[in-house]
Amino acid sequence: MEEGTDNSVIGLLSGILIHPDTGAIEGFFLHSRMSLFVSSLDISRWGTRVYVRNADVVAPIEDRIRLQPLLEDTRTVLGQKILSESGTRLGRCKDIQFNTDTMHIEWIFPRKLFRWGVALPVSEILEVRPDAIVVKDRLKAEPQVRSREKPSSYTDISEPSLAGRVSHRRK
Repeated sequence: MEEGTDNSVIGLLSGILIHPDTGAIEGFFLHSRMSLFVSSLDISRWGTRVYVRNADVVAPIEDRIRLQPLLEDTRTVLGQKILSESGTRLGRCKDIQFNTDTMHIEWIFPRKLFRWGVALPVSEILEVRPDAIVVKDRLKAEPQVRSREKPSSYTDISEPSLAGRVSHRRK
């Protein structure tokens, strides 16, 4: 840690705001004394903590006028039902993987009852509707190369484990 930096905890990550049309991570909800929001553009570093440029970039979501239409949109990604084109239910999206450099989702992870389904790349998503995420049928989809290891520049967000600490550094 550099001299003069402040690594105080602002709050805990409590949610994520994903744009359903682009797959972009718009930002994260924080739980502290009040409900706050930090834009993904204001995150300066990822680690065991999430560092933001300074504490002033964290504000109530109501202050983000540009995001109001997105907040009113009923289409979601996490927790949403996943269907194939032919209508086969693949489960619910219970986890995502996104690139921390581009802040875009790259994989979604369906879960059906107590079992995880096959991970789906974002390229297989056809549409995000209010009632479901529609993906290409697996039989028609081109074969994908699967890797068990995820590059270190990726971060998984899962509903139960979203409680990361958010800090800021002063320069």
